[in-house]
Amino acid sequence: MDSLYDMSSDSINKVADEVRACKRCRLSEYRSNAVPGEGANSAKLMFIGEAPGRTEDTLARPFVGSAGRVLDHALARAGIDRASVYITNVVKCRPPMNRRPRKDEIDSCIPYLMREIMLVNPRIICLLGKSAHDALLKGSFREHRSRYVKRNGRIFFTTYHPAYVIYNNKLRGMFVSDIIGIKKMIDAMNE
Repeated sequence: MDSLYDMSSDSINKVADEVRACKRCRLSEYRSNAVPGEGANSAKLMFIGEAPGRTEDTLARPFVGSAGRVLDHALARAGIDRASVYITNVVKCRPPMNRRPRKDEIDSCIPYLMREIMLVNPRIICLLGKSAHDALLKGSFREHRSRYVKRNGRIFFTTYHPAYVIYNNKLRGMFVSDIIGIKKMIDAMNE
């Protein structure tokens, strides 16, 4: 993010409006709706996924399809109210056939994501899956998974994407355990 960026005139609503009108990359041609982040504007915890899926594209909301149900289940098990967190994606439009976003598509959307991070200013950012990890942390997903990493004054935690958990059900317990661990970390930070 440009060091000359003036946050005083920015807002989450402004970012959301710009996302909805965005035509920066080819993904805008395929979408029904762009999907800005949603949740508490001053959340202590932010979740960042890869990109909207079909249900998200239809409803214009992040994590409301089958992956969202997995995330909601983990949040409930951890005692985290979904309304208390901020949930977004690296890419704001659904890639065709749910393919992974391409580098140029990520590069087009990353300024929106960086503004969301700066405006919400969470204590912990949970990266859901390899695409979110690689967009913000670089390095090895495997090395960072289930670990806290501090970069640029922020604390990141990397775990599996809920959609990956759906197809690899044996990971469900680890995913829930990761979210419970984040809740414990936030509680400890508040003491």
